[in-house]
This record gives sequence, structure tokens and C-alpha cells, in this order.
Amino acid sequence: MRFVLALLMSMVTSIAWAGEVPSAQDRDAIQSVISQQLDAFNHDDADAAFAYASPMIQHMFGTPGNFIGMVERGYPPVFRSKRPQFGALDTAEDDFVQHVYITGPDGVRYLALYHMEKQPDGSWKISGCQLTESAPLAT
Repeated sequence: MRFVLALLMSMVTSIAWAGEVPSAQDRDAIQSVISQQLDAFNHDDADAAFAYASPMIQHMFGTPGNFIGMVERGYPPVFRSKRPQFGALDTAEDDFVQHVYITGPDGVRYLALYHMEKQPDGSWKISGCQLTESAPLAT
């Protein structure tokens, strides 16, 4: 399933962001969307979690139940994250990538790279997530 999401991220077409620096408003909105989706996962709220996914992701999974099931099986650290901390917000080709450090239910620290897509109405949606183990975040 991770391959599917990685493939989706490579297929994402969004507004061209290459080289653009995110505004403070965009940064806050992106972090809010990710925080709210993580909270929805932690509360088993499939509808809310699905609402933060991009239209392409919603189309691919079809239903909130299919989506949350995939996250639960394929991304347990995201599904039951603890202590999210936001890192850099980078530009990558056609989108912004928000670095989020999370602790999974196994107690291991992970880096989740959230690919974000700005919608025509100005809102932000999550168009993909890459997950890797991470060194502990300095405090």
C-alpha cells in the first residue's frame, strides 16, 4: 500500500509551486489540516480524516472506511500518532511538503512527509504521505 501512495504522490498534479515560498497563512493552514487529520485518526473518525484528503486520494479510495482502513493497516504510526511536531515546510516540484515528526504506538519516532495540495477555493488537502523512521527530535 505504501507503493500505491508513493505512486500517487508522483502522479499528483497541482498548482505549480516550484520555488514559491509559503506564506505564514499557508503554513498555519497546512499544519492545521495535518493536525486535524491526525486527531481524526486517533478518534477513529473516518469521515473527518477522509475530508482532509485531496480529491484524487478520495477518488482512489472511494469511501472514508476504505481510506481509514488503509491508513490503519499501512501507516500505524500515522493512525495512532503521538506528540506531532512540525518541522520544515519545503517546496518539491509541484507542491509543498510539510515535515512532521511523530511517535508511533510502538514508541518509535518517525518522520512523516506530508504532500499538500492547494484547492481552487484556497483550502489545503493532503495528497500523500511518506513515512520513515527518524532520529529523535532535538528539544
